[in-house]
Amino acid sequence: MNRKQKMIKKTAKRAKARLNKHTAPTIKKYVSKAERAEQQAKLEAEAAEQATTAQETTDATNDAPVEANEEKAASAN
Repeated sequence: MNRKQKMIKKTAKRAKARLNKHTAPTIKKYVSKAERAEQQAKLEAEAAEQATTAQETTDATNDAPVEANEEKAASAN
């Protein structure tokens, strides 16, 4: 191959590479132990928070009918 052809091929290859730009992955491939521990702690904290809010809502709904039943029983006596 002569020099002119080499240069043409190189410039064409570079132009093609410019068109096909690589996009960075959205997911990190390596996550350190510390980062994994932080993520796990956050997940556990969120789960505990959801469990407490669910427990509070069930307690609130269970308390209301019991009080109504007690009032009915008291008025009947």
